[in-house]
Amino acid sequence: MVKRVLMIAFHYPPLRGSSGIQRTLKFSRYLLEYGWQPVVLTSNPRAYPSTSNDQIAEIPAEVPVHRTFALDTSRHLAYKGRYLGFLALPDRWVSWWLGAVSRGLSLIRHSRPHVIWSTYPIATAHLIGLTLHRLTGIPWVADMRDPMTDASHPTNKLTRKVYQWIERQAIIHSTKVLCTTPGTVKLYRSRFPHVPASRFCLIENGYDEENFLSSETGVGPAPLGNRPVVLVHSGVIYPSERDPRPLFEALAELLNAGKISPDSLQVVLRATGHDEYLRKLLVQYGVEAVVTLAPPVPYREALSEMLTSDGLLLLQAANCNHQIPAKLYEYLRARRPILALTDPDGDTANKLRSAGIDTIARLDSKNDIVRGILHFLDLLTSGKGQIPSGEAVSSNSREARTKELAFVLDEVLGTRGECASNEEVLVGDDRT
Repeated sequence: MVKRVLMIAFHYPPLRGSSGIQRTLKFSRYLLEYGWQPVVLTSNPRAYPSTSNDQIAEIPAEVPVHRTFALDTSRHLAYKGRYLGFLALPDRWVSWWLGAVSRGLSLIRHSRPHVIWSTYPIATAHLIGLTLHRLTGIPWVADMRDPMTDASHPTNKLTRKVYQWIERQAIIHSTKVLCTTPGTVKLYRSRFPHVPASRFCLIENGYDEENFLSSETGVGPAPLGNRPVVLVHSGVIYPSERDPRPLFEALAELLNAGKISPDSLQVVLRATGHDEYLRKLLVQYGVEAVVTLAPPVPYREALSEMLTSDGLLLLQAANCNHQIPAKLYEYLRARRPILALTDPDGDTANKLRSAGIDTIARLDSKNDIVRGILHFLDLLTSGKGQIPSGEAVSSNSREARTKELAFVLDEVLGTRGECASNEEVLVGDDRT
């Protein structure tokens, strides 16, 4: 029996600049090994803010990809930079719903998928999944990843109400709800106590071994000595969720005290997505000499940079304690020392400690960051930088995560037993 899954995802190659691409791309690549035939329903690339062909070749020839009509309201439907608010509810890509539902119904008639799967963080994807599920009755798996809403997110009240409606519909009508962190599973179980706890399952993000093998050059970082330590942050820096101002304040204090200099430390912020905003902060805090804003590079080049850095920098605010940045799993696979600026009580810090890494400082505390940087540099220069174990790394591969997804899809199809117990789900569903 050929088992088919219709995968609805906005983030898919050739979109560039989002780590969210990797989850759907790798699922669609490895599900074939577990007896599932993916059919991908995604957006026309015109809706993407930036594109790159560097991962197009990773889409298997056996996986059909259907790209449907979609516009970015802020670019295509704006006049002098302004647009009607309802044209961006739930998000700026709501026009995707029009083409995706029509094409989705056609695909369902011809491909006859057994399960519909849709993935956040573009809320319109779940709106498409909900519509197709209600029109056809095909079981729906909602890949929420992180919580869609909280008391202050989205910040716009009307948008938050629309998000809350979509979130509620997804929880009520889907057969399974997938989350990427234990905290998100717990949050949804407490938020929706009338929904069976077994509906919520944990499938974390991960890294792809194939990508890393093709990115390894066999050359590690040059020995420390007469050169600065290079600390790399790879990926988007959100002004709120990854607020870098306390970091810049800490660097400024260390510079003024003579404890660091451009000759001893260089911080590279790669592909931040907010360079203009950050550039002003660098000037404001006077840290341009030790912080560099670097442009985006192809995905494998970004992995090579991780592999050859002296250390990797992670930012995650306390308002994201139920989330783990997808890049963390790639950081672990790179097996370089990690300086994490995050809440010690959050899921990100817990994940790091489980891998044997405790170089953690609070992102919202300048003083804590000052101590954290000095401690981290002392470890590096003395050759004692903390490296995750091979066992801690291998359990987080994308292939292992895809095996977990195939298990859930089989459950939905009725070919396996009940979902794992609450305890099994919350510790990572370690069936791999």
